[in-house]
Parts: sequence; C-alpha cells; structure tokens
Amino acid sequence: MSLIQRAQQSRAGLQNAAKSLLTLSGVKSVLFYYVLSRYFLRAYRHIIATGVKQSVIETWKWAALRVILLSIRFIPSARQKVETEMARVRSDIRAKLIPQGPRVVRHLSLPPEGKSIEWVTNEMQRMDDESEHTNAWKDGKVSGAIYHGGDDVQAVIMAAMNRYCVSNPLHPDVFPAVRKMEAEVVAMYNHPDGCGVTTSGGTESIIMSCKAHREWAKEVKGITEPEIIIASSAHAAFDKAGHYFNIKIVKIPVNPITRQADIRRIKRAINGNTIMLAGSAVNFPDGAMDDIPSLGQLAKKHNIGLHVDCCLGSFIVPFLEKAGYPTKPFDFRVPGVTAISCDTHKYGFAPKGSSVIMYRNNELRQYQYFVSPDWAGGVYASPSIAGSRPGAIIAGTWAVMQYMGEDGYLASCKSIMGCAKRVMAAIRSEIPELYVLGNPPASVVAFGSASPKVNIHAVGDAMSSRGWHLNALANPPGLHIACTRLTVGVVEQLIADLKECVAQVKGKPTGKGNMVTLYGLGSSSAVGHTMVAKVASIFLDTMYIA
Repeated sequence: MSLIQRAQQSRAGLQNAAKSLLTLSGVKSVLFYYVLSRYFLRAYRHIIATGVKQSVIETWKWAALRVILLSIRFIPSARQKVETEMARVRSDIRAKLIPQGPRVVRHLSLPPEGKSIEWVTNEMQRMDDESEHTNAWKDGKVSGAIYHGGDDVQAVIMAAMNRYCVSNPLHPDVFPAVRKMEAEVVAMYNHPDGCGVTTSGGTESIIMSCKAHREWAKEVKGITEPEIIIASSAHAAFDKAGHYFNIKIVKIPVNPITRQADIRRIKRAINGNTIMLAGSAVNFPDGAMDDIPSLGQLAKKHNIGLHVDCCLGSFIVPFLEKAGYPTKPFDFRVPGVTAISCDTHKYGFAPKGSSVIMYRNNELRQYQYFVSPDWAGGVYASPSIAGSRPGAIIAGTWAVMQYMGEDGYLASCKSIMGCAKRVMAAIRSEIPELYVLGNPPASVVAFGSASPKVNIHAVGDAMSSRGWHLNALANPPGLHIACTRLTVGVVEQLIADLKECVAQVKGKPTGKGNMVTLYGLGSSSAVGHTMVAKVASIFLDTMYIA
C-alpha cells in the first residue's frame, strides 16, 4: 500500500470516528468516559494523599455507616432505641443548662413599660445568682476560654468601649478614629504594612483566608475545584470554610510522636487543584507547632498559599524568642507564608469578638473583599463577612494593646510559659500513668494515659467533679490545659488534683461521666460520630431555649 493510500485510509478512519462521535450514542460514550475519568482522577488523588490503608479504612467506615443508618431507619426496634437514648440525652442537657425553680423568671416578651437601669442591673445579678457556676472561672480552673488580663486591663477596655459604644467601621467618615484604630491594630501585630482586617474571631479569620485564596486561585490559576491541605490537628474552622465555600479539605494525619504536620505526606498530597496549605502555631488539640519553614518551601515551590493559624498562639508564640524559649520562625519572615490569623481576644486580652487576619500583600487581601457595585441601595463593599461591625470592640482592642505594650506582653508570656512548663514537667516526672503528647512549645499542654489501667476521660470526669474544666481530646484520647494568667496562681493545685484523680480512677470501672460517655460513644462504632453529632445538635438547640 502506497503512502498516499495509507493517508487516505487514515483520513477516512478519522472522518468515520468523528461521525460516530456526533451521534447520540457517541456523545453518551464521550460523556460517560469523561465522568468516569474525573471520578477516577479524584479517587487516585485521594489515595495518593491519604495512602491506601487510610483510604480502605475510610471506605469501610462509609459503607458501615450507611448500613447502620439504614437499619436504624427501617428497623423499628433499632430506631426506638436510638430515639429513647437521644431523648434521655436531651433531658440531661436541658437539666444542666436551663435554670429551673420558682425563682427563675423567663422574659419571653417585651415589658409593657420600660424598666429602670436599677431594675436592669438587679435582674442581671439575679440571673447570675441562678447558677452557682457564674463566677467559677475566677478560680482559674478553666482551660483557656477566659483570657482575663486583670481588673486594670478590664477597666481600660470598658472605658474605650463606652466611648465608642455606637460606632461602626462601616462608616469611616462618621467614625474616623475607629477606622484609624483598626488599621493600627493590624499593624501592631508585627505587620507594619497593615495588609489585614479585624474579624469577630479566629473562625472568621480562617474562613476569610480560605475565601481569599479560593478567589485568587480561581482568577490567577483557573482552579474551579479547589483543595486545601491541612494536618488532622488543624482547627475545625477549615472544615467550616470548606463546607461554606465548596472547598475540598484534605486532611493528613500528624506524626504520632511529634504531633506535627507530616511534611512528606503533605508534599505527596499536593496536586493541580491545591490552592493552599495550612500550618498551626500552635494547634488547639495538643499545642504542637507545625514546621512552618518547611511548609513555606512547599508553598513557594508550587505557587500556592500558606495560611499560618496563630489564633491560639496569639501573643504567646510571637514573644517566645524574646522570652528565652526555643522556637522556629512562623510569620512573614518565612518565604511562602501568605496569610496569618491571630486572636487578639486571647492572650492579647482584648474583648471577646476580636481577631486579625493578615496577608503578605494587599493584592491577596483584595480577594477577601465583597463588592456589589450595582446594588439599588448604592455601592456596597465590606472587607469580611459582616457588614456593620462593633467599633467598640476595635476600640477596646486598640486600647488594651496600647496599655499592655511590648513589655507587658513579654512579662505575660514569661509568666504563662512558666506555668505550662511546670505542668509539663510534673506530668513527665511525677505522674508515670500519664504522658505528654509531643513537645508543646507554648501554653497548651496535652496529655494521655500511659497505663491500660487509667482511662484518661475518666480522669477528666474526676477533675470536673473538683471544679476543673479541662478540654477532652480524641485520636488519641487525651486532655489538655491551655494555661492562662488565671492558671498561674493555681498550678500547684492543678498538679495535686491531677495526681489524686489518676489514683482515684486507676484500675476501676470508667463510670458514666460526661467525657467517658460522649467520647466513648464517638469511638464505639462506625455510627458513633453520627450520634455525637446529634448530641452536639441537641446541645446547640438547648442554647436557645429561654
């Protein structure tokens, strides 16, 4: 066959193939293989990121969950058992959260006539008195949660908030001082260029960063199925952002010894849809600090974002070096870091509802903004989720940062770190039944059970009976204490109570305390997490029962 004949034959074959593709069945075939290839690519990327073993475990859990949920739905006895248990849980939660008794007054409608300020303050005092736990936080037995800088700090905050009570940064022409203070709050957190925004808390800061990186990746790189890679210890706010913005959150297990992000596995998980990595400085569960310089190298190499979550690290981690504690760089000095979140309302001692999200440059920050130029009410633009925002909180934050100063925050860091190191040393040298998770560099100390005779959540329940509010952890089971200024004065009592509670539960049945029940349920079966989610929803519902 001549060369010309072969060419003609090939041309005819291509023409026939094109004609067949243009038929209905051909279009169906192309569409089928396109969809199949997309699902195959997603599965392949997931296996590469999480590993074969983890992928098999996840698939098994997914299948088992579906089977169990179907049985609960269609088998009357199983459904009745679950409903009975949930009703009991609902009753228990309501009994603990909702005050009862003849002295309890419920205000379910506006009073016919306005009340005096004396009546209002007296009624608030009476509501406080309905619970014996109202002022229990002042005893210093709460892990984190209350970041109280002292009565003098509180007075400074209240003076500022009273002055700017009605202010709203949505109107900078009406409240120019609040606009100036917000810009200065961002700048004072070691970011003099001021490429940032204040938010209502760490969750909003993280959500805004995810949104900004999503928009950037869509416009600059054309990514329409974005993915963010995080360590399994990263804050749940990343999951919330993924849920809100349709971003796939790829979770990589941490190193079981160091509790840090596994750089090797994160590197393997990066693909063409990856828009951002996230690292913690420090994370909430066990207080570990991820290797931010290594994450920065990956981010820079692949031209993707790197968010550093320093919400809990707050004003502790930035002062570690000056306080004389070993640490690694985590901020914009690290090449590749594109965003940092910090909660000023934690160790910055600002009023609750204050956080900062910072960007390396203004170009990236602009992807966070929302602008509607053709709204009937005029041009609408806001920097974050909220439109109107409380200028009083911004003013309180600015005031406390000025009041504390660098020397005040440094002294606070040294004091709190001394407390955390004392707890860590006591667990390692004085309580052999426990062990410290990883090597936490800052104010959070997490610990688990080193003895099969000690259920760590039973220890948590025993500590609760003594007035302590420690955070319960899962995977691995544990407890943590986030040391604050209030913890400093009771650290020896904490250690003594911990020793006694370990001895109290050692070798005994676990009982039915809150931690044992809830976290035992979560790990009991494939459906356990679904039941825990139902319990959490019941808790949230109860929050809004007057």
